[in-house]
Amino acid sequence: MKNRYMDNNINKKPRVVIIGGGFAGLQVAKNLKNTPVEILMLDKHNYHTFQPLLYQVAVGALPADSIAFPIRRIFTFQDNFNFNMANVLKINPDSNTLDTNIGPIHYDYLVVATGSNTNFLGNDQIAHFAMPMKNVPEALNMRVLVLQNLEKALVTRDEEEREALMTFVVVGGGPTGVELSGALAEMRRLILSKDYRYLKEQHMSVYLIESKERLLAAMSEKASTVAKEYLINDKVTVYNGVRVQSYDGSTLTINNGEVIKTHNVFWAAGVKGEFPEGLENATIARGTRIQTDEINRVTGYQNIFAIGDTSAIISEEFPNGHPGVAPVAIQQGQQLAKNLLRIIKEEPTVPFKYHDKGTLATVGRNKALADIGKLKLTGFIAWILWGFVHIMSLAGFSNKAAVFMEWVINYLTKNSDNRLILRPFNTETRKVDPDH
Repeated sequence: MKNRYMDNNINKKPRVVIIGGGFAGLQVAKNLKNTPVEILMLDKHNYHTFQPLLYQVAVGALPADSIAFPIRRIFTFQDNFNFNMANVLKINPDSNTLDTNIGPIHYDYLVVATGSNTNFLGNDQIAHFAMPMKNVPEALNMRVLVLQNLEKALVTRDEEEREALMTFVVVGGGPTGVELSGALAEMRRLILSKDYRYLKEQHMSVYLIESKERLLAAMSEKASTVAKEYLINDKVTVYNGVRVQSYDGSTLTINNGEVIKTHNVFWAAGVKGEFPEGLENATIARGTRIQTDEINRVTGYQNIFAIGDTSAIISEEFPNGHPGVAPVAIQQGQQLAKNLLRIIKEEPTVPFKYHDKGTLATVGRNKALADIGKLKLTGFIAWILWGFVHIMSLAGFSNKAAVFMEWVINYLTKNSDNRLILRPFNTETRKVDPDH
């Protein structure tokens, strides 16, 4: 397949190709606005996903389209920007080209911002039966599984089966796991008996399993302690310092000897970098991340860069690379755009330095945690701050307005309207049922 992007000199400007429309990739493109470069962004989806709120889509608190925004719409007024939906199959550094499903593409500078995917730690059985949540389709699959299992629990006469259908296990005690556990507990407390008259709150169990000795290990000790207190008060069973050994779709085994009968296991225990093949000279760091120098240039290459979750700048301060969080990706994207211009102008580059502006997490209604420098906030004030930061970080005014209105309605009614089963999920194949 031929396309216009195989020509390496259409506009007489250097072409910067960005693979990935996440936080990092968007920032590179935005910060190259009105500069003498041609920007081409490639992504397998035509929308940007605000990943921190995926869990709210999964529990029906938000509609999926309120956290996704068309990439082209973001760049409507940026003349040097182009976008194509494409799967990048291979990087060819020797020829400065990419193999894609829309044909070969030439680049002068390549930015790999492909993000991360769920890490099941090499356990194929868990990978098949546990539910990941790294993109909108996966969050919708999780939502449908929850709703389908509650429907089944409503009609079954087998009490053991009902218990398994109504037992929810979240694996991973980072922000995603803590927030998802809190949302499930809130759903049990506020919504369950309203929607399903014959199912009672005591019928539904929520577990959170974390291998580290405390939750939210990247946050302060106070945040970890308060988060656990919030969850326990909401009747979430929390296990620390243990690991999941196996899960076959109905029985989950923990290495402390605990066995849990459940049809709902949600995996938030780790991520790994995801990127196309072809970077043979690159060094792969812990977590399948591409090791880069201090300006995010991939080791072994002069014009290929990696940013965000897929990259690792190894230093004394960050021996395993920077944390895989949105602020790191955003700041790396901003800094790389500036350095690309410096490289093109043959000027000295500036090393990336991460400025930690704080960490936020919520555990449910009026309950959140905020670490902002020496300031440690919990409760309602932290929850308001968490909501404000997330709304302001969404792409597009329509998404900001939609999420704000959904949250106001949900808060006032203690309910949500986003619990439609539109695409049945096949629990055997673990895919959307093609017959519906």
